[in-house]
Amino acid sequence: MTTVPDTQDERDTARGALREARVLLDPELRAWVGRLPPPVARVASYHFGWTDSAGRPDTAPAGKALRPTLVFAAAEAVGGRAQDALAPAVAVELTHNFSLLHDDILDGDTTRRHRATAWAVFGSSSALLAGDALLNQAVRVLTEADAPAHALTGVRWLTEATTQLIEGEQSDLHFEERSQVSLGECLLMTERKTAALLACACALGGLWGGGEERAVDALRRFGHHLGMAFQLTDDLLGIWGDPEVTGKPAGADLASRKKSLPVVAALDSGTPAARRLAELYTDEEPVDGEEPGDGAEGGPTVEALAALVEEAGGRAWAERAAAEQLALAEEALAPLPTTGEPVERLLSLAEMACRRSS
Repeated sequence: MTTVPDTQDERDTARGALREARVLLDPELRAWVGRLPPPVARVASYHFGWTDSAGRPDTAPAGKALRPTLVFAAAEAVGGRAQDALAPAVAVELTHNFSLLHDDILDGDTTRRHRATAWAVFGSSSALLAGDALLNQAVRVLTEADAPAHALTGVRWLTEATTQLIEGEQSDLHFEERSQVSLGECLLMTERKTAALLACACALGGLWGGGEERAVDALRRFGHHLGMAFQLTDDLLGIWGDPEVTGKPAGADLASRKKSLPVVAALDSGTPAARRLAELYTDEEPVDGEEPGDGAEGGPTVEALAALVEEAGGRAWAERAAAEQLALAEEALAPLPTTGEPVERLLSLAEMACRRSS
């Protein structure tokens, strides 16, 4: 098994790959957004951080662009060039941001990347239409790409991944209406909602890079396991993350009583802490994020819920599961035809994505 790099040089490799991807990606991404009707493009441009709410140029945080960077790295890992995979990189990033625009509306999140979400500024209807438009553009990017041999396969893979993403989102919403959710159900939801698009991104990069079927399948497996590890890490950050890192309020997932993976693992533990957590998760009083305590007066606090999740073993389980999924991602790269820098870049990106500070 390859060893996940965890040195400053390797972290620099990941950051360098993200910077290089931005240079290659952004002009084409802006061009495709610019082809949208002006009112829709204005909402999308704000969401991407390119403009403020009045449409003036801005330099707000725009996200790391992990998925398109994986597309580029996957193309290089099968012997291709990053620029050969520009179309699927743009398509994947448009699809991902379609999901973010919709997700913020569905979850009622008013903050993303340290500023107001698009729906909070322009209204849910405008943000919803902007998300729809980005998804439509993603398909157009692939069909108009200068690689007709890959276009049909690429569209099929991307639309299949998007369908799974939507299915996962629907399951996630349904979980909020249920008093009990099994860990198996939650893991399946994660496969759909998060891992499917990351797996697709890596497979598309391998396809556009000219990889053989065995190598493309290996990249798909890598992306799948990375997606699982990524979501586990994200769920940990949703409870214990630093708002300076996440761009969201501390304990945001607990404040909304979200049944994230650490929470479901804790509830599934059968411990006294799990029983108390279950009681507080069904409490109709709103969660209080201000003072410690368990809701003796009013609803439970974020701190109390987080302590119960940890006491019931949810945090330890999620950290262990993330490490296991990351190891499986590394093992998946064994069939690749290349070694050295291209594979190290994939490993560095995986390490960075799953070692975010919590």
